[in-house]
Amino acid sequence: MTFPLKNLILATLFSVSYSQFSLAAPPKDLAYPQGKTSANEIADQVYFVNHFYSVKNIAFVRDGKGHVTTLILRKKDKRPRVVAFRRYLNNAYEDGPVKSRDLGLFHSGKLEGVRLLLTDYSDDSKEQTYQIWLPSLRKVRKVNEPEHDEAWRDSEFTYGDIYLRKPRHETHELLGEETFTDCLGSMALNAEEQKNNRLIKNIPRRQCDHRGKNIYKLKSTTKYSNWWYDHRISYVDKETFADYRIDFFKDGKQVKRIDKDWTPMIDEVMDIFQDSRAIFWRYWYGKNYLTGNETMINTWPEVVRWNQQYEEDLWSEDRVFQQQ
Repeated sequence: MTFPLKNLILATLFSVSYSQFSLAAPPKDLAYPQGKTSANEIADQVYFVNHFYSVKNIAFVRDGKGHVTTLILRKKDKRPRVVAFRRYLNNAYEDGPVKSRDLGLFHSGKLEGVRLLLTDYSDDSKEQTYQIWLPSLRKVRKVNEPEHDEAWRDSEFTYGDIYLRKPRHETHELLGEETFTDCLGSMALNAEEQKNNRLIKNIPRRQCDHRGKNIYKLKSTTKYSNWWYDHRISYVDKETFADYRIDFFKDGKQVKRIDKDWTPMIDEVMDIFQDSRAIFWRYWYGKNYLTGNETMINTWPEVVRWNQQYEEDLWSEDRVFQQQ
């Protein structure tokens, strides 16, 4: 598995659209399954959870204590690179062409000052659009949907992993039900690495709280030919449909792992919706077994907000780019 080592500008401005499949994604009002759950239903539920459809909006903000979400990139035997960012996702669009909008504001590293506005459409045959403010050019670029296998922010996550992969892009098989027995992985940073960058002090260690949970073991085989993986196996919580672990395989060998530490949204969301799928992640950790490279996205529960009252134009093009 080889990902192009491109920065955000190259990854978006010069990527080619990958629209071989234009099938519908699970709806935002997907019902919680009743009775025995099929492999396809599990895949739909996992998609629902990862897009935070249980809530109208969710934000990863920055608080007065310096807590902020960070993207940590580390090539094998190299020092980590760190990017801080805020994220505002709006799922509250109803009966119109827009399905959701996702706003990213970057605060450090080579992406300092970059703003990214992603628009997903109700018509699943229509590609997502990406609008990017590039400080170095002082211009807004509107670009097409990236390829599914394009590296996201030069990380070990692809655009497919983050945004684009839909359940209909794979065939799904339920391998069984079992108990999750492992700890989730995490990036091991030494004291010097953490001392030299305040943004990565006290990042989470291996998360073991999910041991003992009942999970589905789901095998998903790609429909793309000559793809970077043949199939992946997801370990999915039977109650919340959180995908704690995803292992990717090519030619019988494991090539990548993604671990996600999910936690419930504890407040009125659970009371109003009675929806165990109302969860958010505290971190993603990915490792490429072919290169040894690692990526981690880490946030703090204190900076995660959901179902907030935001001005309607927060995600408008004029508002996002007017101050640049």
